[in-house]
Amino acid sequence: MATTYTISDLAKEFDLTTRAMRFYEDMGLLQPEREGPGGRNRVYSARDRTRLKLTLRAKRLGLSLTEAKEIIDSYDSPRDTAPQLRKFLDILTDHRQKLQAQMVDLQANLDELRVHEKETRMLLSKAEKSK
Repeated sequence: MATTYTISDLAKEFDLTTRAMRFYEDMGLLQPEREGPGGRNRVYSARDRTRLKLTLRAKRLGLSLTEAKEIIDSYDSPRDTAPQLRKFLDILTDHRQKLQAQMVDLQANLDELRVHEKETRMLLSKAEKSK
């Protein structure tokens, strides 16, 4: 029999809320089976667990959930991995470029803050000496 998980099992294992798990399901990242009266109980497969793990890894890399879904969905087609890897590389390259641009902006902000701090310290020093 295949290993299955409840929403609580996976939420606990990955330190998530069940609300987050339902959100990932709404985004199409997870596709649990439904059991019980009215299909109220979610039953996650080993595939869902792997998809959740990959989703969280993509989030740690700073990718959007949409980007994560694109990448993860591309691996559902096991035939040719070259297009999948190309897509993954394109997304990673784009994301790296965005982060580098943000880093340049942050460095400019830090440089400006340093100038203002220096000026403010000098003014404060002058004000305190004139007392």
